[in-house]
Parts: sequence; C-alpha cells; structure tokens
Amino acid sequence: MVLTDMDNRKFDLIKYITIMLLLLISGCNGEDDDPVSPPEDQGGIEKSSKRGLAYNLTNAADFDSLKSSVSWWYNWGLSTDAPDNYYSDYSMEYIPMLWGGNPAADYVEVKNLILANDEIEYLLVLNEPNLTDQANQTPEFAAENWVKYEKVISDLEEEGRTVYLVGPGMNWGTMSGYSDPVVWLDAFYEAYRNSNEGKDPKIDYLAFHWYDYGLEAQLDRLAKYGKQIWITEMANWNPIINSYAKQMEQMTEMVAICENRDDVFRYAWFIGRGTYPDNKYTYLFEEEPGKLTELGKLYISLPYKKIDINSFN
Repeated sequence: MVLTDMDNRKFDLIKYITIMLLLLISGCNGEDDDPVSPPEDQGGIEKSSKRGLAYNLTNAADFDSLKSSVSWWYNWGLSTDAPDNYYSDYSMEYIPMLWGGNPAADYVEVKNLILANDEIEYLLVLNEPNLTDQANQTPEFAAENWVKYEKVISDLEEEGRTVYLVGPGMNWGTMSGYSDPVVWLDAFYEAYRNSNEGKDPKIDYLAFHWYDYGLEAQLDRLAKYGKQIWITEMANWNPIINSYAKQMEQMTEMVAICENRDDVFRYAWFIGRGTYPDNKYTYLFEEEPGKLTELGKLYISLPYKKIDINSFN
C-alpha cells in the first residue's frame, strides 16, 4: 500500500491519540496497576504474554520487527521454517497445530517436534470444525476423533512433558444446523459424554475466531464452558472497515478487550501479509521483509497493562 505524506501524518496522529487515551484510561501515571497478564520473561524481553500472530513467519527481519511485543505465533501446521534459535533470539514461541483430519504420521510428527523443543507447552487442534471449507466435522465425528488429540497429550506426559490442549478453534460457520459455535460445542460435549461414560473431553483452553464488531459479547457467550480462551484469529472484516484508520480503531478496541479480560489467555491478529492489495486492511507487514505497516506499528505499541474498556461502549 502506497501512503502519501498526508496519510502518514494522519496515521501517526491516530496512533498517538489512541495510545495516549489508553494510557490515561489505564491510570498509567507512575503507579503500577495490577496487570491482567503480567509481563512474561520471554528470554529477557518484557512484553505481553498474550499477544500473538496467526501467520507463517519465516523471515528473520519479520521476527526482529515483532520481537518487542509479540510472544507467540502459529501457522496452522505441524512445523516451522523459522530461523534457527527463534525462541532464544526473538523470545517468540511457535505453537504447532493438528488442523483436523490428520493422518497418523502427523501425530507422530507433532510429538517428535514437541519433544525436540522444550519451550513448546501447547498444542492447537481442530480448526473451525463447523465451516464446511475448513475442518468440517460434525460434533459427533469430532467427538470420536478427540480421543486422538488426548492420546498425543498422554503420550507426551509419559515422556515427561506436560503439554496443554487448545481447541477446538470455533468460529461462526457454514455447517447446516451448526453455524453458531455454541450450538456446535454443546452438541460436541454431549456426543463426547455419550461415548465416554459421561466424562468431559480434555479441553485445557478453548479457541475462538472473530472478524466483526461485538467481540466482548461473543466471549461472554463462551463463559458457560468455564475455560480460558485463546482467540487464535481476530480482525474486523465488517464491510464498514474500509481503511487502515478504521481497522486501527478496531485493533485498539479488540486488543484492549483481550488484555483486560482474565478469561482471555492469548490472542493472535490475523494476518501478517498476503495477496496485495490488502482489501481487508489487516496486514501487519508491507511486502518488504521486516517493514511494518502503520497497523503493524500500532499492534506492537499497544499497552498490555489493564485498561478500562468501558470507554469503547
């Protein structure tokens, strides 16, 4: 995206006003408020333990531009082509994923990957099962397959590794009768209990995706499951969002919600970069490796201490 000098000045002003307002709201006046998620010691870099990216990061320059703020990423796959020593050099965790109907070899591969990388503590599973062009699994079929994910976790435990299961990655979907993620999850829990002597499925963290206004209301709907949530994809694709400036406003609000809520364990912006032009106004990177868009600059600069999100209501 080519920006004029006037565009750049507008973006800089928006970013400055946004950050200053958030700092005032959060009471950052020299006294430390209790943070929702305290800064993690990510290899010596102090940053939000929650903030992540849904994108296949491979370039060292991209890592370097994000390392001051982003703590984790995933690429919907089982392995990464990230630079060697990505964790020690950039203090960013790679989280593998078993996407859906994986073959048996994938279960072996993901266990070997985790055993070879001590920093990996989480496994993402089952991407958007209620979308027919994604994992596309009915609640009953997913309940049958869920024991495979549980077996990965128990096998790793026998090897002395504690790894937490994160999923399924729910969204509003296209599956007939199950477009509502809550309807799908309720049926999934029931199917699993019916097949497993009344036991609940092992879900250490629930995953969720959101691309519209109203994130907080959606999170409130998921509270019934009693799980902390990973928002593994988020942005705003509402047609009203027709500029980076409007997306910046939405990013600020969504990040504030995620950082402020105790039930949000982690979140990931979608996406790093893709086909140009960026018609959804969501890219964090320009085409040049390591060069952030104004949206990307905002993402790494947003506060991660507790802030008052009532200002957005």
